[in-house]
Amino acid sequence: MATQRQGFAFDEDDLPVGRVLGRRDAVRILGVGAPALFLVTGCRAEPAARAAAGTTTCTAKPRLTEGPYYVDTGLNRSDIRADAESGEIEEGIPLALSFVVSRIASGACSPLEGAIVDVWHCNALGVYSGVNDPNFGSTIGRTWLRGYQPTDARGRAAFATVFPGWYPGRASHIHFTIRSNGSGAGYEFTSQLFFDDALLTEMYTSTSPYTRKDDAGRLRNADDGIYNRGGDQLLLSPVAADGGYAATFDIGLAI
Repeated sequence: MATQRQGFAFDEDDLPVGRVLGRRDAVRILGVGAPALFLVTGCRAEPAARAAAGTTTCTAKPRLTEGPYYVDTGLNRSDIRADAESGEIEEGIPLALSFVVSRIASGACSPLEGAIVDVWHCNALGVYSGVNDPNFGSTIGRTWLRGYQPTDARGRAAFATVFPGWYPGRASHIHFTIRSNGSGAGYEFTSQLFFDDALLTEMYTSTSPYTRKDDAGRLRNADDGIYNRGGDQLLLSPVAADGGYAATFDIGLAI
């Protein structure tokens, strides 16, 4: 049974969580090596190459708010487009979204296998499944655009989804959490992914069902308070692929 996390007011999606770490802070934390501390980074080389070289070049990434729309659906699936009960698939421009998760230890990155990557976002019209919201009503019991995947031996977790639409007060975004699988030392990191505004404008003004809302009322990245706390470090770079787009997000955890 899907469960919406309690204790959130609907405006809490605008509240930041954590802080952006600068390069000096990153070096300091990585040098400490305390198991209770972890840092999320974007690593610039393939995990295997980094591990073989014994070095890493990583830049700090910001932790951002979970927001009010997280729902524990318990859905272990790669294709998150459909509602699990009805099988109805959400319309939208296809997005093949991959995460490559690495563990940072002793200054080197290696693939982190078995991490749980949880993804959720609104549909093309700005509506989330599984919640009750005064802006769009109740979607309780629906599960589209939600799911999780464990990372494989390469640290990769892949999702088939669609580009999110927009709703008032926020730039378009995708939520994600990376957490431990219940064995060993526990960790959890939550943040959001963003898109280039020009790409979204092109999509929202030319492709159904996005055109039902158009683009005029959308909040741009520069005007989003959450984006301004490090969203430029969380921008996806989608490339055209298979009638849609594909994007990969590389991150590392110092755990």
